[in-house]
Amino acid sequence: MSSSPPQPEPAPLVEGVDYYMDGPYLVFTETYHLKRGYCCQSGCRHCPWRETEALEDEM
Repeated sequence: MSSSPPQPEPAPLVEGVDYYMDGPYLVFTETYHLKRGYCCQSGCRHCPWRETEALEDEM
């Protein structure tokens, strides 16, 4: 039996800080993305890494 150390509970998302609603869509903010710490490659509207990745692709 393999046991892994317990993982901390993720902090609850706060509307207006971590996300907002745009019609039926939940849109993550730049603040949320920075807390998460990595790009998910989904083309998110507020991705703080999108501009950096675009510049790297052009090279």
